[in-house]
Amino acid sequence: MASFSRKTYIGITSDLERRVWQHKNGTYESHTKKYNKNRLVYIEEYQWVNDAISREKQIKGWGQQKKLDLVESMNPEWRDLSEGWFGGNGDSAQG
Repeated sequence: MASFSRKTYIGITSDLERRVWQHKNGTYESHTKKYNKNRLVYIEEYQWVNDAISREKQIKGWGQQKKLDLVESMNPEWRDLSEGWFGGNGDSAQG
């Protein structure tokens, strides 16, 4: 997840659509809500949760520029990859 100013949040989930919806709708008082990190800009999928956790820890250990480079390698325009998931432009499930 990322803000429009390209500040990132790294996390794992077993239900991506549900988790993105929660971030976009501010379901929880959280870091992503406080800093408006509600755009899905990068995805990696893993079969095993231990692999996902290892990768999450690895990326969280990186500096900001390396994280930006990773996103830009797959999504150079920083499009919201969840756009249209919730019946609108991806900003909320209300659309």
